[in-house]
Amino acid sequence: MRDVYDLGDELLIVATDRISAFDLIMREGIPDKGKILTALSLFWFETLASDDNHLITTDVNRFPRELQLFEENLRGRSMLVKRAEVIPFECVARGYLAGSGWKEYQATGKVCGVGLQKGLRQCEQLHEPIFTPATKATGGHDENVSYEVMEKAIGKNVANQLRTRTLSLYKSAARLAADRGVIIADTKFEFGIYKDKVILIDEILTPDSSRFWPAAGYAPGKDQPSFDKQFVRNWLEVQGWDKSPPPPALPANVIEGTRNRYVEAYAKLTRRPTDFLSS
Repeated sequence: MRDVYDLGDELLIVATDRISAFDLIMREGIPDKGKILTALSLFWFETLASDDNHLITTDVNRFPRELQLFEENLRGRSMLVKRAEVIPFECVARGYLAGSGWKEYQATGKVCGVGLQKGLRQCEQLHEPIFTPATKATGGHDENVSYEVMEKAIGKNVANQLRTRTLSLYKSAARLAADRGVIIADTKFEFGIYKDKVILIDEILTPDSSRFWPAAGYAPGKDQPSFDKQFVRNWLEVQGWDKSPPPPALPANVIEGTRNRYVEAYAKLTRRPTDFLSS
């Protein structure tokens, strides 16, 4: 969950410790979550997408002077970014059959209009990653749509750019992650138009925008343990909750377990120290 502040030609994005599930914000936060998401996004921007993205800096000392008054609150969890015109589609790359894709495949044999071979199992790796866009909902659930729907809405040229870049970024990230013991089952990217150019925006390849699984012990045909907020969703699913507000209070062990998974994902993927986090 992020707070966005309008600075004119630039935006300030602050990653909070809030966590959502089933389109509701939990009352409890996950300590250091915002710092982990910011640091992980920065790693991926530097590693895979150093050009053509919205990031200006995460260094508070380079922020506008008036923002430096809030250094204590902003350091480690904020990004100063270019203000782009958001393209109203989430660009999802799926390398494994999980989540809503698995449910749709069971019902239709397809995922967002993409036909798949028969007999695939839950969480099974696809022969080739697929691109499955979704509409960006201002309220309620995002809706999976076909590539043709997106193409009709934004034009062939931009749609093709989004599909090509999404799959290229996913494949590069998945290769790097696999070398470090992590499976990226799927992930979503967002793009915008800045000075007539398509650029990558928002956070990228974090536990909030991706499905991360440990490679050790991976076995298709069942749910996989994860390094993302699926841990929270799984706990909520067995609480007898009807997914209407207010959500159940998260117990201490779920909060700690979620934080530990986020920290482990960051450490495995970046191989960078975690001493910027609270002890």
